[in-house]
Amino acid sequence: MSKALIFDSSSLISLSLNGLLEELKKLKKIFNGEFIITKEVKKEVVDDPIKIKMYELEALKIQNLIDEGCLNMPEKLKIQDKEITTLMFKSMNIANTMFIGNGNEIQLIQQGEASCLALSKLLNERKIKNVLVIDERTTRMLVEKPENLKELLEKKLRTKIKLRESDFKSFAGFKIIRSAELMYLAYKKNLIKLKGKEVLDALLYALKFKGCAISFDEIEEIKNISKKV
Repeated sequence: MSKALIFDSSSLISLSLNGLLEELKKLKKIFNGEFIITKEVKKEVVDDPIKIKMYELEALKIQNLIDEGCLNMPEKLKIQDKEITTLMFKSMNIANTMFIGNGNEIQLIQQGEASCLALSKLLNERKIKNVLVIDERTTRMLVEKPENLKELLEKKLRTKIKLRESDFKSFAGFKIIRSAELMYLAYKKNLIKLKGKEVLDALLYALKFKGCAISFDEIEEIKNISKKV
């Protein structure tokens, strides 16, 4: 397969909470590639929440996407779990020792996010184009602007943060989008049933208020781009 989208738990949760899983299925039909989740992400969005009554319905909806073949596991791309696991723990070890505050290492990512990064790296090595779909801010900043993450952590924890800049290279080269950009694509492809000039605005703000880390300025930027295209 020529390309893949790798979904983290955060993006799937955002889409599910906003009732946009059907739009995700429509995107898959026109996507010349695979939508992939790791077993660690499946554990976070299906295996664990399905045991909790409050989250059971959303877990069943995502399981249905797997059953229908909209979401597939890495083996579809001939990637073995043990390969992902090895790189996953390596990524977690580096990320969770990069930033130090009050003499303590700050845990930034868990197995779900780290497994997605590991899978992306393996696909890159196999020359398979891939993009990570991550709504959670910390992982995105770790990849895109780790120096900004330092400032964010200092404000949040109200303490000076030391970081190992030599580790930046470990998280370079990944491509990330959010559920907001994905649904913008669905909107441009006329895959959204709703009609009206406020549909894109409603989509983006709904995602912002239910899971997607996107700023007001970024939303307006996407809307402006849409007007020009």
